Amino acid sequence: MKTLVKTFAAAALISVSTFAMAADKSASKTEKAIVNLSTADFALDHYVAVTTEGESAGVEQLFATDFNQKIQASNAQNHSRSEVVKALKKQKGEKLNCVVSTDILEESADYMVAKVTLIFEDFTKTDLVTLVREGKDWKVSTSINSYK
Repeated sequence: MKTLVKTFAAAALISVSTFAMAADKSASKTEKAIVNLSTADFALDHYVAVTTEGESAGVEQLFATDFNQKIQASNAQNHSRSEVVKALKKQKGEKLNCVVSTDILEESADYMVAKVTLIFEDFTKTDLVTLVREGKDWKVSTSINSYK
């Protein structure tokens, strides 16, 4: 009889822990879907949070499928969407030690061009960002970086 009670207790414990893990996994999936990209301003704010504050939620939905990044320097570089998403995921939780400012250069119903300036102690990074409306959401389509 004691063995039967222990068996039922163990089965109940396993069931409860399995349900708890399943509930935790579904919560993390909904966290990814919570990112609001319904306006260009929300998308720009999220882009700044992802690139400077190590925010990782919604990284993949933030960038357009044809996104590309260009870095203007002595050795110019181009990066695809998948390369940038992968790099930003690795930066999860890392905050940059800089002062950030954003300026809207041009805006219409379907696109926005913004200048994001990151002022570090020894240099300044300027990021010209183009956002486009894709359906109901706004996405980052290009990013051109320069350094001074």
